[in-house]
Amino acid sequence: MSKLSKAKRDKRKKQAPRRPFARLNGQQPVQNHAVLMNEEGQVVAAIGLQGTEWLLAIGGQTMGNADNPVPMLAMLKHLANVQEKEGRKVTLEYSAQLQQMIDDLAADEGKTADDYLANLVSEFEGVDGEEAVDVADAVETEAAPAAEAAADAEDKPKA
Repeated sequence: MSKLSKAKRDKRKKQAPRRPFARLNGQQPVQNHAVLMNEEGQVVAAIGLQGTEWLLAIGGQTMGNADNPVPMLAMLKHLANVQEKEGRKVTLEYSAQLQQMIDDLAADEGKTADDYLANLVSEFEGVDGEEAVDVADAVETEAAPAAEAAADAEDKPKA
């Protein structure tokens, strides 16, 4: 290394154009389009739009994303119905843009927006405790042979 290399490097730094600082959270902000609030005014769940991606947040954590927010809205509506059946008062409010999407999808199927959304909500209501147990049993049944194979593989000596 030459004695002048530091001087050359410093000169290049001074002549280089200024770069903007890399900002933390440089992502686009999330715009809320549907909010489920409890009786104390706390947000229980929300659907937001970040760029072109729809996000579902429950309990302050992002739980999923999708291109179409209508099934997520149906899930929130089902959650609101369950909460009300348990005696809790909740409110679900959603934006005009989301309502327009529901109207368009309902018109494509020749239904009203309320009927279309009620049909989607009924799909979530069809999953009872018994069906959930059946699904869990099926997953365990399918997972058992894989777990046994993994245990057998661990027992075999390695070459």
